[in-house]
Amino acid sequence: MATVFTHDPSSTAAFAALGQTPPVAAPGEHLRAVVIGGGTGAPVSIRTLLSMQVETAAVVAMADDGGSTGILREEADVTPPGDVRKCIAAMAADPADPLTRAFKYRFPFARNHTLGNLMLSALEDAAGSFPEAIAICERLLDAQGRVYPSTLDRVTLVARTRDGREIEGQAVACHSRTALERVGLRAAHPIRAYEPALEAIRAADLIVLGPGSLFTSIIPNLLVPGVVDAIRASRGCTLFVCSLADMQGETWGLTVREHVEALMDHGMRGLVDYVLVHAPAPLRPDGPATGAFDAVGGSGLRSAELGEVDEARWGGSIRPVAVTYRDVQAIQAQGPVVIARDLVDTASPTWHDPAALRNAFSGVLKLCRSRQR
Repeated sequence: MATVFTHDPSSTAAFAALGQTPPVAAPGEHLRAVVIGGGTGAPVSIRTLLSMQVETAAVVAMADDGGSTGILREEADVTPPGDVRKCIAAMAADPADPLTRAFKYRFPFARNHTLGNLMLSALEDAAGSFPEAIAICERLLDAQGRVYPSTLDRVTLVARTRDGREIEGQAVACHSRTALERVGLRAAHPIRAYEPALEAIRAADLIVLGPGSLFTSIIPNLLVPGVVDAIRASRGCTLFVCSLADMQGETWGLTVREHVEALMDHGMRGLVDYVLVHAPAPLRPDGPATGAFDAVGGSGLRSAELGEVDEARWGGSIRPVAVTYRDVQAIQAQGPVVIARDLVDTASPTWHDPAALRNAFSGVLKLCRSRQR
């Protein structure tokens, strides 16, 4: 029988196939990590950390207003479930379990809702709160970590583009025709952080930002009062995992350096310890920008071409995020240490390679422990 169900594209199946490695923690040591983000990016970091036997939590943005989530938010007045659903599914003990698989199913014949979104929204009403709905779904999927909304307040993302336009709404902002410059949150009442999310951040040995949509998944968490203060209060290290490619308008054409500067402009100055970037070859003072990978019909992009991308060739939808030696020097002059690795999955070039990302995370955790001693 032909299936009528679909699910969101993701690379979490590849990351789930990693299996568990020996614990990165020393005997008697207990490592905690928190992933801050949302969308399709945060699950990548979640699965990686779980494979390393690190206690993992996720703090998720609540500004989503597109697709199934947008419909439920507008018509049922519920807390946005979409990004939380993706993180719960990434936490599942067995990704191949039928309930976990069904949790991710979309119904094209029913306004493209997902079962997970409907369950979270129905349980929010039945149980009386969104956190309790999350906890029930975590138990159903035998989640190996906790997922926390950064706020329970109804918030709307507002943005200013680099050509001076004002945009309202996360779904509109992520598809802006020009890159964004600043974003903010608007609400009818003062925005309050969800305290368990702040507690998870303060207790973390490693705080991972991303990968994922910079302005619409990662930064909205940082705009919630108290989140940046919790990062500052943590004794852990903070790692920013820069995306491999521009696949949405919000960061179209921005370099790695501009990604990092955007984080700093939104409260993270002095708080980012490490920046993980894709570089398939060593960066040299006299070398071209890199970040290249093969994609779109198998046509590769040579490093020398990176500054003059032919958008028609790339279908107008994918462009590698460029980084130069000079960019690295400029980033490191502001405090963060840049870790450049070949991170691309050759089978799915816009996704991180699971083993490469795990190796990079392991190296960062070792650096964190040496700094904390």
